[in-house]
Amino acid sequence: MTRKITTKLISKFKNFLIEEEKSSHTIEKYIRDIRAFQSWLETRELNKSIVINYKKHLTESFAASSVNSIISSINSFFTFNEWYDLRVKALRIQKQIFANQCKELSKEEYEKLLEAAKAKSQRLYLLMQTICSTGIRVSELRHITVESAIQQQATIRCKGKSRVVILPKKLCKILINYARNHSIKTGCIFVTKSGTPLDRSNIWKMMKSLCEEAKVLKSKVFPHNLRHLFARTYYSIQKDIVRLADILGHSSIDTTRIYTVESGEIHRQQIQKLGLLQI
Repeated sequence: MTRKITTKLISKFKNFLIEEEKSSHTIEKYIRDIRAFQSWLETRELNKSIVINYKKHLTESFAASSVNSIISSINSFFTFNEWYDLRVKALRIQKQIFANQCKELSKEEYEKLLEAAKAKSQRLYLLMQTICSTGIRVSELRHITVESAIQQQATIRCKGKSRVVILPKKLCKILINYARNHSIKTGCIFVTKSGTPLDRSNIWKMMKSLCEEAKVLKSKVFPHNLRHLFARTYYSIQKDIVRLADILGHSSIDTTRIYTVESGEIHRQQIQKLGLLQI
């Protein structure tokens, strides 16, 4: 039996993902991974050895987590086509005990970014605080509407699930004033000049533009790190990972644990406070 990845098969798989109500971001990612594999294959027919070689090829260019993400996309495509024998195992990754200080944003750095944003753009200044004070994903920002600010809560629909996110009263008051001053009477608050919701790319670029003035490493500045900062701050106070998972919209607590990992330096400070060293 000849097995090749064709444009027709990719199109059928995409329609399947749409019917499964996968998010547009997830669908785009799956299709991108499969097309990259198709390009690497060129005219070769598929077999298990070739798939294993591609896995080795990926490990030479990407981090283990990225390799596993790509393998997941390809395995899903194989399952859809009932090519079960072509599926390969993910790489084994040792559990991360401490967060990478070169990538995780601290509260002090967040405040520096806010100061830079305040002088540059009121919209960005308020947008960053909205994500960081609620823990929402950047893709969920479109659910922050005039109506939700008035109700002091937003209904977030993502990945086929729905959850209610409570908005701080102080934030709601500022959001309502911002909307009124910018003649936004209904719908999404954070929009472009043409009235369409800001997308991930817009927000990413705006945040990166603050790095030099705020003197914060670019590797730490992107929207999802605001969500991480919310998670770590919430957990440090409440110590309730189950509740935090609900707030973040996670299906698995294991995912939430990744968000709450502290840096090695913070752990060092904590163990020094134990008072068990007599030297």
